[in-house]
Amino acid sequence: MITIQGHTFHLQAGDISYAFTVDKAARNLYWGGAIGGEDLPKLAVEGFHSSFDPDTNAERGEYPVWNGHDFTLPCLKVQGTQRVHFLTYQSHELEKDGKTERLTLRFDSAAFTLALVYQLYPNGIIGRNSVITAKEPIQLEKAFSASVNLPCYQECEVRYAVGKWARENQLQQHPMSTGILTLQAKRGIPGPQYNPWVALCEKDAGETHGRVWFAALAYSGNWAMHIEKTEQGNTHIVAGVNDFDFAWALQPQQSYTTPVLYIGFSQDGYGAMSHLMHSFVREHILPPRGLRRVLYNSWEATAFDVRVEEQKRLAQKAAQIGCELFVVDDGWFGQRHSDKAGLGDWYVNREKFPNGLSDLIRYVKSLGMDFGIWVEPEAVNPDSDLYRTHPQWAYHIPGVEPMQARNQLSLNITLPEVQAYLKGMLGKLLRENDITFLKWDMNRPLTDMDSPELWSKHVQALYSLWAWLHQEFPHVELETCSGGGGRVELGSLAYAYQSWPSDNTDPYDRLFIQEGYTQLYPVDTMMCWVTESGEGRAPRSLDYRFCSAMCGGLGIGANLSKFTQEELEVCTRWIAQYKRWRPIIQQGVLYRLLSPIQGDMTAVQYVSQDRHEAVVFAFLRGQTYGTLRPPLRLQGLDADAEYAVNGTVYSGKTLCNAGISLALRRDFQSAALYIEKV
Repeated sequence: MITIQGHTFHLQAGDISYAFTVDKAARNLYWGGAIGGEDLPKLAVEGFHSSFDPDTNAERGEYPVWNGHDFTLPCLKVQGTQRVHFLTYQSHELEKDGKTERLTLRFDSAAFTLALVYQLYPNGIIGRNSVITAKEPIQLEKAFSASVNLPCYQECEVRYAVGKWARENQLQQHPMSTGILTLQAKRGIPGPQYNPWVALCEKDAGETHGRVWFAALAYSGNWAMHIEKTEQGNTHIVAGVNDFDFAWALQPQQSYTTPVLYIGFSQDGYGAMSHLMHSFVREHILPPRGLRRVLYNSWEATAFDVRVEEQKRLAQKAAQIGCELFVVDDGWFGQRHSDKAGLGDWYVNREKFPNGLSDLIRYVKSLGMDFGIWVEPEAVNPDSDLYRTHPQWAYHIPGVEPMQARNQLSLNITLPEVQAYLKGMLGKLLRENDITFLKWDMNRPLTDMDSPELWSKHVQALYSLWAWLHQEFPHVELETCSGGGGRVELGSLAYAYQSWPSDNTDPYDRLFIQEGYTQLYPVDTMMCWVTESGEGRAPRSLDYRFCSAMCGGLGIGANLSKFTQEELEVCTRWIAQYKRWRPIIQQGVLYRLLSPIQGDMTAVQYVSQDRHEAVVFAFLRGQTYGTLRPPLRLQGLDADAEYAVNGTVYSGKTLCNAGISLALRRDFQSAALYIEKV
């Protein structure tokens, strides 16, 4: 519900309140647990005053604009900003769409108008963004989505995810001290270095307790989040498109719309934060779809040596163990025998597939599986027919040799002729073949941009391609991938059904990656593969590998031709079990019971929405001194109900308060429990 009293606006939904007042600019009053609207006028706090800080409330701006008395990080900076601070409030509009409310505030200046948009969702998540419309020619130097303020003088810690290739989504947490913490991407993709979300919490907040304020950006390109704690003790988050190498020119009546920053608040720690975001993403971000299929991907079995007969042999074994989707990865097209050639030539290699893809697809369908394929439309090899014919289609700076990465260049997908080529290629591929799944990869950063506007235009062009795919081929599901987890964020999830979190499929390493991933993103978007046990590591049993991969959307990436009959039977048993548990895992509520960061034991639990069923996966990394571990306490069950666990009946309160003992004794041992209300 959005209530308006004079110039005070109060957004209430779920258990949150978000309030601000508007005079010349918009100033935040409160963000946190629900409060009464009658108390809002009492919440204004007089700030520190000096000749260097003449506006005592400037630090709490909803959208700071540079060149006024607000010296915190601005959201908006326009070239030649001498008139920008004369920004005046004009009006507001309130719209309702079902249970969602939308508030738009309008401000005016001599050179442009500014609209601040607030989208209020039923569970208390708020989407914020801005629209700048020119009245005369202007050049934007910075145009962030929003600034959000914590309660005045709140001491807090900050949590975020860092990483690199094969080590994505590693949680990091520390006290927020005076100064500016910057999380950002400037490679043209969201990147694995940081993920575009941040959480600020009370000191000592944990998985199940403590207040948490959080923000997540929906954007698939260069982004930045600045967390600033001022010398006065106020903390705020400024987030949006990265202003590094950013510029955007607007002519009169042209507008620039920033991506949406989603913000939320939890009274009960990081677990409740995840519950809020998981339900929100499923209901309001993801395309409509059903349960994730168990897939087999042939990349690790064959790499670039993709040939129809070997693919058929793998498909037969994949169907035998219960897979539902067979995916051919890199190597099926052009002269693609290594990563040095072929990208951009999206025609079927007739040496590898003499009868085209249709022969393999018919065989896969006869086995009861659907068919999917890998593409990397944003890239081109210099050694390709496409580049030899259209070298100007790659991003390049005139007179400078473009930079290669992984032996490839990036296509300038902002060019209409490149968009037409890609739509023609994808359209032909999908119309001529019964394909229901695309794995869309991106294996290098963007470089050689000869205009700062290209960074943003690339993302707009990408979204345009994905929107076209959905419109023309609504039956085709999209998975995003970028050298592993380099494209995991809410912007891509608006088009993709799932994401590839990491090229690292080691089942123990994945526990850390998956914990970081699920802080904000739902389990059913997180693909997890069973692969062969890595060389140079302590062996991970097939049971352990399956338990780790069943924590998300299950996939098989191992070379099944090397599996013994006994191993294939183990695969068959686990996949059948996963299919029975799949609605609980993919659509239930996730509880992270024990973190891999905090010890040798890791445990996660999934509870069905009606609390009738639950699944628990537990993992022991290593055993020392024969240490006995305390019972595992569960969460989310009906305290007054009874539940059967492996044939023994317990009350819900016993399972949650006393816990259940697990017989884990060996290094890299796992357990899976099914819990059912009786």
